[in-house]
Amino acid sequence: MKKILIGSYILIIIGITFCIENSDLFNAKNSKSIAAGEKVYNKNCLICHGKTGKGEGSKAGTAINNQHFLSSVSDKDLYNYVKFGREATAMRAFGSGVSEKDLKNLVAFMREWHTEEIKFDTPKTVSGNPEKGKEKYNLYCLTCHGETGSGKQRMGTALSNPMYLRYTTDKQIWIDIAYGREETRMGPSLKSLDGARQLKEKDISDIVSYIRSWEKK
Repeated sequence: MKKILIGSYILIIIGITFCIENSDLFNAKNSKSIAAGEKVYNKNCLICHGKTGKGEGSKAGTAINNQHFLSSVSDKDLYNYVKFGREATAMRAFGSGVSEKDLKNLVAFMREWHTEEIKFDTPKTVSGNPEKGKEKYNLYCLTCHGETGSGKQRMGTALSNPMYLRYTTDKQIWIDIAYGREETRMGPSLKSLDGARQLKEKDISDIVSYIRSWEKK
């Protein structure tokens, strides 16, 4: 019995060693996917989001090469944003013109920008008062995002857009407001952070509830 156990341990060690030694196979596969995704990006996204993905394209585009953003979204979120787009905006739905493989490669390319994993301190549930949220929205958010949340070019994204509301969770919206997006106009709003707005957690939850009220049921 003892010999059997020793033999099993040896096989396990050999298997682990083999996986480590051959991990380059997976890296090579991912590298090919990233390279292919870069081509898709340059063809379809560069004009708006820019060469570095920081929104510096010739046409208005948001900053997607952003550590706060990339730390708050999953690969599935990125996939949905690209596939379904944002109706009535310059961000068209690419699901009908780009293959599934290319969409996944594009996500791999964008994920390569993610170099810093940021941990966010968020409430377990986001629940607020939309009426109070409206007051705070008009005071702190309206200038960039517009009275109806339709957004303003090179200033603020369209928060009331159906596709944005469908594929963005309350917690993600809360994170965006609380922590902002580095190197953009969207600074942090949570109290104790280095931002002009010093809002309490409840204030931010109220704003999220107001934004969510734009969603058609």
